[in-house]
Amino acid sequence: MLHFLDQEIMYLKGVGPSRAELLAKELGVHTVADLLHQYPFRHEDRTKVHRICDIIEGMQNIQIRGRIIEFQKLGEGPKRRLVATFTDGTGFITLVWFRNIKGIENTYKVGVDYQVFGEPKVFQHGFNIAHPEMEELAKVQNRPLLRMQPVYHSTEKLTNRGVTSKVINQLVANAFEKLPPGSIPETLSADIVREHQLVSHEQALRDIHFSQDASSVSEARRRLKFEELFYLQLSILQYTRDRKTGYEGFPFPRVGQFFNTFYKEHLPFSLTGAQKRVIKEIHTDLQSGRQMNRLLQGDVGSGKTMVATLISLLALDNGFQACIMAPTEILAEQHYKGISKQLEPLGIRVELLTGNVKGKRRKKVLEDTQTGDVHILVGTHALIEPTVMFQNLGLVVIDEQHRFGVKQRAKLWAKNTRPPHILVMTATPIPRTLAMTVYGDLDVSVIDELPPGRKPISTRHFRSRNRAQIFNGIVTELQKGHQVYIVYPLIEENAKMDIKDLEAGYDETVKAFPHWQVGKVHGKMKPSEKEEAMRAFAARETQILVSTTVIEVGVNVPNASVMIIENAERFGLAQLHQLRGRVGRGAEQSYCILVTKDNLAEGTQERMDIMVETTDGFRIAEADLKFRGPGDLEGTAQSGLPINLRIASLIGDTVLMSETREAAARIVDADPDETRYPLLWRRLRQLKDDLTNYSDIS
Repeated sequence: MLHFLDQEIMYLKGVGPSRAELLAKELGVHTVADLLHQYPFRHEDRTKVHRICDIIEGMQNIQIRGRIIEFQKLGEGPKRRLVATFTDGTGFITLVWFRNIKGIENTYKVGVDYQVFGEPKVFQHGFNIAHPEMEELAKVQNRPLLRMQPVYHSTEKLTNRGVTSKVINQLVANAFEKLPPGSIPETLSADIVREHQLVSHEQALRDIHFSQDASSVSEARRRLKFEELFYLQLSILQYTRDRKTGYEGFPFPRVGQFFNTFYKEHLPFSLTGAQKRVIKEIHTDLQSGRQMNRLLQGDVGSGKTMVATLISLLALDNGFQACIMAPTEILAEQHYKGISKQLEPLGIRVELLTGNVKGKRRKKVLEDTQTGDVHILVGTHALIEPTVMFQNLGLVVIDEQHRFGVKQRAKLWAKNTRPPHILVMTATPIPRTLAMTVYGDLDVSVIDELPPGRKPISTRHFRSRNRAQIFNGIVTELQKGHQVYIVYPLIEENAKMDIKDLEAGYDETVKAFPHWQVGKVHGKMKPSEKEEAMRAFAARETQILVSTTVIEVGVNVPNASVMIIENAERFGLAQLHQLRGRVGRGAEQSYCILVTKDNLAEGTQERMDIMVETTDGFRIAEADLKFRGPGDLEGTAQSGLPINLRIASLIGDTVLMSETREAAARIVDADPDETRYPLLWRRLRQLKDDLTNYSDIS
């Protein structure tokens, strides 16, 4: 039976070569086993039939029965659509199709009774359902209604080719017809299944696709989520164990002239207690003889860059080079300028390597890095490239690299005979549940204290109608000689519209503040134009900077005391917190002004209230999880993971994640040579191979 599970999907009843190619391309389904692991993402109750007259705004998917009384084609070109008037005798609703119009006309007829399923939306004084799921009522009435109808992820291409959610469920049924009970192998050891009260792997697969019992579906989901999270944690803990026992690191025993001279004579400010504690934690790693792999979390302005500078000096004191990698050219250049200026009195050579460093200068930097004449190399992800070679790289600092996973960090290991020490820094506070997965291979240090003399940023929320009051406050700060950011949202899908918003805001700002110079910067500008706008603002040649979120990370202008965030309702909490951190970097009182439309949804108002109440990045990160759920943050968090998650969520399954981590830790501790649990280690290798193969294909 294993042979059948590994069989190419094209040979399954109902598939064939054409559908097989489509399923592989759109869903990554290549074998029967792949199909069985395409889990429904929700189940719908198909026993209830609504009357059209009872439909109210806000309803989710509903089911109605009736007939089409007329079709109409409306609009031209991209706005062309097919509209049907549908009635059940209690009222009327509009059905709308924007694609496959010819096919719809050939399939559905006036005067025939249908069962319709979809989400009703209010449009022009009535309700409509776009691209409804429809079936002739005569066919529906011959089979029982399902209380737990599985709904599968699909794509526009699949739907257009007739591979709907219902078809996927039928293909799964065809596969199970060929599989007698007991033919799907177990994937967890018997003691784990027993201890955590899990149903079998086979039972979970059958129930997730076909059970009509809600508790059985819930148990199936728990089992499948547990399995994914368990193997994720097993992979991370195995990697961590192997690194700590198998990877020797360069020992840094000396605290020498570079570190001591800088610390005693050139340190621009006294270190906080938190910075001193973190440096001790890192120094302990560096002396251990094992490779350091540490995550440094610290809020915006907490002094992470100074820690990185001091640790780099420890590398130099022990005869090694260091490199610092930043996610953007603006941030890399800022690090380069600040660090090179601070270390210049010590005769330390710091160089910059980004996409803008070209020609003879680039060649010189690469040559001198290889010979060891460059002590500290600062750059973007260009540092990972094979052409960048060091004489003796001992330390890698990665700033704000929260989108990169284990594999990307590991590319830096090839830069020396032994892997260099790795310090990953982030100003994006990571809740513990995410830190132990996304950064589960790292030890964690936290800077939880701001430098002395910094005043908490005062955050206030204003409606658009109060713009005159906002402008008065800006004038007050400008008259004190301070500077102001005004930030507009930039969402990629609406880039043209958003740039217009920014341009209109720029024109309005120029008119409102005729006595001050106004600059602007956004992602569509040429790099040289952006750099000039940022340079002019940093040099106080412009007093107001109208910008998109390109200034979110790494811009340091201590004289800027006001951050105005327009359309603040369009930002997530974490991003608002990052933007707020661009001010409050000097000794003066700073302000963050959140400007929103007048009428806000309850959840949006809560987000604004949290920003006003606290500047605690970790509290904001936890709230961000609550509000955003498994949305954009999920995609970021789940990128770069060593195991593919199909049903489990890093955001939504935190309790189960803690349970699986404990279970995986017991296995790693009890089976260091990986012989006691051969089933688990074999399954882990298979999952890693599947992920590698899938990434190669896609």
